[in-house]
Amino acid sequence: MSSFIKSVLLDLQDKGNTIEELFFILPSKRAGVFLKHHLSKIINKPVFAPHILSIEEFVEEMSGLKTVSNTDTLFQLYNAYVDVTPKENQEPFEAFSSWAQILIQDFNEIDRYLGKQNSIFDYLQAIKEIDHWSLEAEQTDLVKSFLRFWKQLKTYYNVFTEKLLNNKQGYQGLIYREAVENLESYIENNAHKTHVFLGFNALNTCESLIIQGLLQSELAHVYWDIDDAFLQDNIHDAGLFIRQHKAKWNYFKTQPFNWITSNYSEKKNIEIIGVPKLVGQAKYIGQILERISSENSDLKNTAVVLGEENLLIPVLNSIPKQINQINVTMGLPLKFVPLASLFDLLFSIHKKPTTKYYFREVIDLISHPSIHSLFETEKSNYLSDISSCIQKNNLVYISTNQLKKIADKAVHNIIDLLFSSWENNPKTALSNCLGLIHLIKHNNSENLNSLDLEYLYRFHSLFNQLTELNDNYHYLNSIESLYRIYNDLLQTETLDFKGEPLEGLQVMGMLESRVLDFETVIISSVNEGILPSGKTNNSFIPFDVKLQNGLPTYKEKDAVYTYHFYRLIQRAKNVYILYNTEIDALKGVEKSRFITQMEVEGIHKINHTVVSPNVPVVEKKLKQISKTEAIVSKLKVLSSKGFSPSSLTNYVRNPIDFYYEKILGIKTFEDVEENIAANTLGSVIHNTLEDFYKPFEGKFLSIEDLKNFKLSIKKTVTHHFKDLYKDGDFTSGKNLIIFEIAQRYISNFINSEIEHLKTGNQIKILAIEADEKIELNIENIPYPIHLTGKVDRIDQFNGVTRVIDYKSGKVEQNKVEIIDWEDITTDYDKYSKSFQVLCYAYMMNQKKKIELPIEAGIISFKNLNEGFLKFGKKASTRDKNKDQLITEDTLKNFEIELKKLIIEICNPNIDFIEKELD
Repeated sequence: MSSFIKSVLLDLQDKGNTIEELFFILPSKRAGVFLKHHLSKIINKPVFAPHILSIEEFVEEMSGLKTVSNTDTLFQLYNAYVDVTPKENQEPFEAFSSWAQILIQDFNEIDRYLGKQNSIFDYLQAIKEIDHWSLEAEQTDLVKSFLRFWKQLKTYYNVFTEKLLNNKQGYQGLIYREAVENLESYIENNAHKTHVFLGFNALNTCESLIIQGLLQSELAHVYWDIDDAFLQDNIHDAGLFIRQHKAKWNYFKTQPFNWITSNYSEKKNIEIIGVPKLVGQAKYIGQILERISSENSDLKNTAVVLGEENLLIPVLNSIPKQINQINVTMGLPLKFVPLASLFDLLFSIHKKPTTKYYFREVIDLISHPSIHSLFETEKSNYLSDISSCIQKNNLVYISTNQLKKIADKAVHNIIDLLFSSWENNPKTALSNCLGLIHLIKHNNSENLNSLDLEYLYRFHSLFNQLTELNDNYHYLNSIESLYRIYNDLLQTETLDFKGEPLEGLQVMGMLESRVLDFETVIISSVNEGILPSGKTNNSFIPFDVKLQNGLPTYKEKDAVYTYHFYRLIQRAKNVYILYNTEIDALKGVEKSRFITQMEVEGIHKINHTVVSPNVPVVEKKLKQISKTEAIVSKLKVLSSKGFSPSSLTNYVRNPIDFYYEKILGIKTFEDVEENIAANTLGSVIHNTLEDFYKPFEGKFLSIEDLKNFKLSIKKTVTHHFKDLYKDGDFTSGKNLIIFEIAQRYISNFINSEIEHLKTGNQIKILAIEADEKIELNIENIPYPIHLTGKVDRIDQFNGVTRVIDYKSGKVEQNKVEIIDWEDITTDYDKYSKSFQVLCYAYMMNQKKKIELPIEAGIISFKNLNEGFLKFGKKASTRDKNKDQLITEDTLKNFEIELKKLIIEICNPNIDFIEKELD
């Protein structure tokens, strides 16, 4: 394959040009590297390299102006805006920056295409005056403000550009316009130079006039890179611009058109592959490269061209290990660098002035991968200490001082940098961000690799740039305005990779591929909305106004990408085109029109396949744990301590959960309770009732006693909430509602007790929160088994003993009824409540604390109107009658099922088998 650049150099040499005396102007800087490379191959003696410039560098040189960065341009435009706008009508910088970026783009476009500024702005103003939405004869203040903006555009432009020109500065469009103004003097002063323009396609009006002027003065050669297939086809967008140049430039009426090739029609291996999602494309690119590298280890003539920049990292991670030479031309946008998420978190907690921070944001920040090592040493893990203290004390919102009290003094300086208030002062924010970068580098230098250091350097440069802008302009008067500018820089700044540009695999974006040729090309994300980008119009200038004034629309922008796409394929022998098959409304929704066009052309035989990922069918297999000697030993220890009714019902629900909790000792992670949890509410109710009723054990209750309880409800509930909810706030929001619910539940319960006494009933308290432990003799188990549990309340109601279990949730009567005894240890949802109350009755009977017959059941605070829900045994589901007295026979039947359950748990030959839960 003979590349375009090499062909141009050979042609220039054949025409007798002295190469080292030429001035080469290229579409990009990268093309200059390849030009020097090809030049070294065709020259056989030492020479000075010719002048090689990108078009932007050449135009800047012609204009005599210095390019201003996009961010600096924004600040200078605000300067002009402040100068011409009355103070009462001025917007703050953060509001201004939201629309000014679009305005700068429009100024840039108008200048590059030599649009008549005053005419365009007057036209826009007239359109807006006709189109505004108010039908009132008298304009409102809002309408006046709206129209004032459009009227002022011309003034903004004139004052802004005048200031820049006075300082010998300019944005890209202004530099181009000024270069055209200087064209005649440039030609006069550089009559000895020969300029070579190569590889251009779409030219703005300024570029077109400059090149034509130099051609007419015989100071230039221009080499187009166009294939005959595109040039002769009058509707093919790949040749749109070059057809226009050939037809409209006077120079080509008498001079040859260099040059037209016919490479596209040559035989090529073209594969079009539909792959689901971005990561799928990255992985498939890795497979293609693995296949290519196995056939040819030298990949310097292979390029991976990414349609989407955020595919870079997945592709780099998918490149086969045997490919050790890679050159990445495209930069990695700083927004994708891990450090970016750290500063995003930092800005998010400081955007609004506050003295306390939400605990999740605090933990997210201090555990961020970029800084979590600052909180860890070989001896201490301060991060874990802080997290556990926040969790233990239920700190939903935390101040800097609280964090310092929690944390060791060794990390106080880090906490200050992260959490000391920025006081809505950008200067403080920038100082803290730079301080944090220095701290990361200084405290963690041994663990940072070269890439981590590069990340830190780029962010250090970014914050230094923001500091300089803030010092020079003083327009950043809030954290919100600083964040806007920071975010804009983050979108445009890149981390540039350094590699050997002429060796190994080339990874680049579409625009970086200009003028370059490769034998094998892999192009990703060839979807509509990406390649080409489609009808995007980020501009104040309407479509028809652009057409009227010769400004580019989406049609021209699509044609630019059409040219680049086909030019890549033009000289290639092997082409792999990948597109996303999955519907994605925000990105590409279908394969690109480029793919359809290639298929319809019929010039090449195309192999089109759709790749489906190999998704393994994962058979859901329930876990099964065999009882090893270690597990059996653990069961012996557990048996000695005692099985509780809740642990036994946990086994009934799912044996694997029992295994995790009781054998392995794995507890469910308890996060900070932002809202009071159900178990906390239940504990508060239990503890409050214990405080009230415990002193009355062995005594009859009186109405007076119960009324006294009511006077202490709020005080006692508050005490227990503070004890259990720690530093959590229950004075507002949902927590206040739950706090009031706890008081209401207890008050309603005591009221129901009062009503019982008023109607002549007698209540005697026998025991409150009775903590009991009994031993069970089970023949098939050679070691002692114990049953343990705490009974909420045992009383006598009109002489009938009752075993009562409190439930803060809602329980219905049918949840404490059974039909078949065998079911009580198999169905958790239906019979767990019955199992628990029978356990308590069984233990109390074994300890001789009660005399049979008795009643046992539940008081549900959420279903208090139903009163005491008694355990009952029914003959069948249709039987409405039930035996609610617990007798000797009742407990004997229960004992049989209880022992069968414990034998199953302790039997070494019966595995813990997971149950499939709904």
